[in-house]
Amino acid sequence: MSRRPKQSAEEGESPQEVTARDANGPSEGADAKVAPGPELEAALREAVESVSETESAAGEEASAEGGADPAAAALEILEQEKKEVEDRLLRTQAELENFRKRAARDHEKALQSGQENLVKDLLSVVDNLERAIDHARESEGGDLQGLLQGVELVERELRVVLGKHHVSEIEAEGKPFDPMVHEAMAQRVVEGEEPNRVVEVLQKGYQLRDLLVRPARVVVTKAAEPGESDPAEAQESAD
Repeated sequence: MSRRPKQSAEEGESPQEVTARDANGPSEGADAKVAPGPELEAALREAVESVSETESAAGEEASAEGGADPAAAALEILEQEKKEVEDRLLRTQAELENFRKRAARDHEKALQSGQENLVKDLLSVVDNLERAIDHARESEGGDLQGLLQGVELVERELRVVLGKHHVSEIEAEGKPFDPMVHEAMAQRVVEGEEPNRVVEVLQKGYQLRDLLVRPARVVVTKAAEPGESDPAEAQESAD
């Protein structure tokens, strides 16, 4: 005997009661959970696996994209920095070349200016020397004292000009021999003088500030050897 399908409304219930029962919720029998069938479980598992695979693939793709983007960004930054360094290098080279040219021009101008000032100062010395010579010629050699005074005036003026341009005379006579500023032209035995001392200046030396222009040519004392005496004493003995 087949089972009779359950009717939507139980016997004896009015339509209003059915409506009220549906509004109040399911009956106590409906509270029981219905276990899913095997087909439903299989479908759920397939859905879960599909979602997991999709999420995994999306994560791998995002990781791959995330790894490529920082590298590309870093490479772009390095390229930009390289261009900036090359640009700064070119500008520095150009500035250095301009500085060298400017320094060379300034040096040349300084040399020309220094030479010009020296020549101007020497011209006045030449003028005074010419006046002294003209005066000697007019006096036909009779005014030797005036000629001497004129030459002495020229010498003093010339020394003033040299001092103005930082040229000084090297002290030599009576000083210990200094090979840095003295040039020994001869040696002499001098009684009472210690060896390697300058006793005579043959030619004066000069220096420009700390730069040696010309060494002083001098005669230097030496120790007497056996049987050797002072030439001056020997001359006196001969007399």
